[in-house]
Amino acid sequence: MVTGAARGIGAAIAQTFARDGAKLVVVDVPQAGDALAKVANGLHGSALQLDITAPDAGERIAAHVAQVHGPDARIWAIVHNAGITRDKMLANLDEKLWGAVLQVNLAAEIAMNAVLLGDLPGGLADNARIVGIASTSGVAGNKGQTNYAASKAGVMGLVWAQAEELADRPVTVNAVAPGFIETDMTAAIPFVPREIFRRTNSLSQGGQPVDVAETIAYFCDPASGGVNGQVVRVCGQNLVGA
Repeated sequence: MVTGAARGIGAAIAQTFARDGAKLVVVDVPQAGDALAKVANGLHGSALQLDITAPDAGERIAAHVAQVHGPDARIWAIVHNAGITRDKMLANLDEKLWGAVLQVNLAAEIAMNAVLLGDLPGGLADNARIVGIASTSGVAGNKGQTNYAASKAGVMGLVWAQAEELADRPVTVNAVAPGFIETDMTAAIPFVPREIFRRTNSLSQGGQPVDVAETIAYFCDPASGGVNGQVVRVCGQNLVGA
C-alpha cells in the first residue's frame, strides 16, 4: 500500500515494489484519479481514490483490501508517502496553512496506523512494515518551511515512539528522510536555490525518486525484520537547511 502514488516519489515506490513482485494498492486524492488509475493499471494493482485526512480513511483502506484482494488479504507494508507543502515565512504563516500540512503529513499517518494495526479484515499483517516519509527539512529545518519541517520532524518522532510501542509485535516502523529530489513539487523551487541543492549534492545532481524507492523497498523486504526505529537520509550528503 502506497499513499500519494499518482506521481513522483510515490509512483516510483509503487514501480519498485511491482518489480520485486508485490501486489500493489495505490492511493491518492480523487483529483489525481486519472494518473492514479494509470499507475495501478500499469502495475496490475488496484487503485483507491481517498483523502487520507478523512476520519474513516483507515477503515476505507482496510475495506478496499478485503473487498478487492480477498477477505483473508492483509497489508504487508504501508508507505505513508502522501504529503503537501504550504511554504511561507513564519510571519506570514496562518493557522490554516499550518494545520493543513500537519494534518496531511503527520496526523493522517497516526490515525491510519491506529486503525490498521487493529484486528480487522484488510488491516496490517502480524509482521507488517510501516514506512514514513520524513525529510532533511525535518532534521535541520529550512527557511520558509516551519510547518513542513515540524510535520517531518514529527514523522521521525513517530517512528521512534511507535517502534517502542510495538516492541512486543514483529512489526517494524522506519522512515526515509529525502533531501532534494527531482519531482514536480521541487520543480517549483526558484532556479538559484534549486541549482545550489543540485551542486552541493555529493553526486553533483538532484536525487531521483528511485533513490528513495529503493531505500523503502529495503525497509519492506522480508529480510529486514531486524531493522526497526530507523530514519535513513537519502540526500547525497546535502542536508537542506543546515
